[in-house]
Amino acid sequence: MSVLVVTGASAGIGAATALLAAERGWDVAISYKANAAGAEQVAAGIRAFGRRALAMRADAADEAETVAFFARIDAELGPPSGLVNNAGITGPALRLDDVTGAMLAQLFALNVTGTFLATREAIKRMATDRGGKGGAIVNLSSRAATIGGAGTWVHYAASKGAVDSATLGAARELAARGIRVNAVAPGPIDTEIHAKAGLADRLAELAAVVPMRRSGTADEVARAILFLLSEESAYITGAVLPVGGGR
Repeated sequence: MSVLVVTGASAGIGAATALLAAERGWDVAISYKANAAGAEQVAAGIRAFGRRALAMRADAADEAETVAFFARIDAELGPPSGLVNNAGITGPALRLDDVTGAMLAQLFALNVTGTFLATREAIKRMATDRGGKGGAIVNLSSRAATIGGAGTWVHYAASKGAVDSATLGAARELAARGIRVNAVAPGPIDTEIHAKAGLADRLAELAAVVPMRRSGTADEVARAILFLLSEESAYITGAVLPVGGGR
């Protein structure tokens, strides 16, 4: 059986990805930090598709908790062959002159360090030179990494720029070891992330500058992620796939 790990999957894109993966035949392990009820609902949805599910509280930015999460996956589901590094935050919407060091430390710890930690644990289990059977990793980037996030999220954009660089480097390092590494870069997506940052009207505002004239959905991003995990993308690695309606 194929086992997929999705970090930060109690809601939004992570939850949509976990459920779609289960529908397509994956057993799925998800992590969450605070939303236990959401995570358990996702786990129940995975089981409703007849697949095995594991939901565990594990802060993706915490090394010990990440190690414990993967150890539990080994024990209950078996070694993973897929990883989606979804856990992340935007940080507050601020201009550069209002950004603090504490904000940056929290943002980069989750978005960048968290991606590295889960990737490291996945490599230990997937790499063919370490006895694994290979696999695929998909990182969550953002169109902000290319656009820059001026006036609101330069700090967030910079963290996702780091994810893009990590994706390319890991793809080239791991290709001969049986692991493909790609990323999706969502544009404006209809999830709770904007409201949490205090920008409840942002999606409506951005719709005017998106060529497709609408925001995307978590399910649309999930379908792109599942494509990059599947054998249909077997010769794709090091790609950052825009999922932003043309923006």
